[in-house]
This record gives sequence, C-alpha cells and structure tokens, in this order.
Amino acid sequence: MKTDKYQRRFYRDWVKAKDLYAKHISDKETDLYILTNKPLDESFLKDKIQMYRMAIENYIAKDRRFLTALKPIAVELNAPSSVKAMAKAGKLANVGPMAAVAGAIAQFLGRDLLKRGYREVVIENGGDIFMQIEKTRVIGIYVGRSKLWKGLGLKIKPKNTPLGICTSSGTIGHSLSFGLADSVVVLSLDASLADAVATATANLVRSKTDLQKAVDFAKSIKGILGVVIIINKHLISWGEVEFTK
Repeated sequence: MKTDKYQRRFYRDWVKAKDLYAKHISDKETDLYILTNKPLDESFLKDKIQMYRMAIENYIAKDRRFLTALKPIAVELNAPSSVKAMAKAGKLANVGPMAAVAGAIAQFLGRDLLKRGYREVVIENGGDIFMQIEKTRVIGIYVGRSKLWKGLGLKIKPKNTPLGICTSSGTIGHSLSFGLADSVVVLSLDASLADAVATATANLVRSKTDLQKAVDFAKSIKGILGVVIIINKHLISWGEVEFTK
C-alpha cells in the first residue's frame, strides 16, 4: 500500500535499455516509467491513466473502506474492472485491496498498449512492473546500500511474459509494511496479485527465522510463479527465478 509521500525514483537512472523508448508520466500519486519498442502515444496513455484513477477514486468515494482496509473486502458486482482486480488480489493474499493498486494500474495500462500494437512494453510503477518483451532483459533488485547484494538482478525471458514483477520492502521506500524485509520480489502473470502477495509476504518477515514461513505462504497462493526474499545477509527464493549479477 502506498502513502501520499513522494520519493524520487532514483533507481530509474540505472536503467539500461537503449533499444527502447523511455517516457516518464505522472498523474497525482501515479508515477510511471515506461519503456516501449516504438514512441509512446502519450495522450492516449494519459487518458487511460486518468480513466483508471477516476474509477478507483469514484469507488473510494462510495466506499471509504476500499482505501483504508488492511484486510480483504467485498466490492460491488458492477464495480470497475480495476477495482475488482484489486479486491480479488487482496482476497487471495489476505490484505486490503489498495495493496494491489500499483500492480493493477501497471498491468491495465500495459495491456492497453499491447492492444495498440506495441510489441515490447515495460511499465514500472513505484517498484511494481508489468512487462512484455521480445528479448531477455534483467530486472535489478535494489536492497539499499548493502554491498553484498549490489548488482543482483533477475533474468526475464520473453517466453515468460507478459509478467508482473512486484516488490515490497519494510526498510526501503514509503510503502506501508509491517515487516522488516529489505526486499520481497514476487512474480505472477497477474501484476495485481504479485503486488498484493509481495506486500503480504513482506509483512511476515521480521528476522531470518521468518524466511521459510514467508516463502511457504507465497508459494501456497495459486498464480504465484516465483518469490525472492532478502533480509540483511540472508536470501531465500522459490519458483521460476533466475539470478544474474
């Protein structure tokens, strides 16, 4: 779950993808870094961002619980698709629906671009990523100032995309977390689910003794393809993850 406090996404300065077009687009709390194989139709994307934001904001105006709940809540049958996706992800991960907001927006926008003929799309939304690629790419894992994990990344192959790759941390950034993990990265075909599960998994980690319990939780959720958890000098992983450094 995100707070209103903004922090500059300094890690974007490290992106190395000279074969893709890069664009930074923001609208209120939504702050996106987008990579595509051809120039981005910015007006189209801004219209879509506003549409999804308005749908969520209007629903919150009707039901304030959607914004504040830390546990799953039911939503109306005629709720917007983005609201339903967030509520479903929250239910599966046993967290509030806003834990899935960044992943949901990234995924819905990514799908919109794919429908418009873009072949490669990478949308990063505060550490939560939707990606469809045509060649192998590396996604870096940021673990603060730790030299031990500097340069650690995940190798993502085209055949495994479209993919959601979402991150939560109890020590870095402004996301609400009840744990102390330095980084929890979750992979799923559903970026909304990856986002919610990353939050829920990070909440479980307060020391190295919690690592196995947290991994077991993430792997128990249908739709999760892989997870990486780092706390201090300790790393545990499961599933379809391939490291590079």
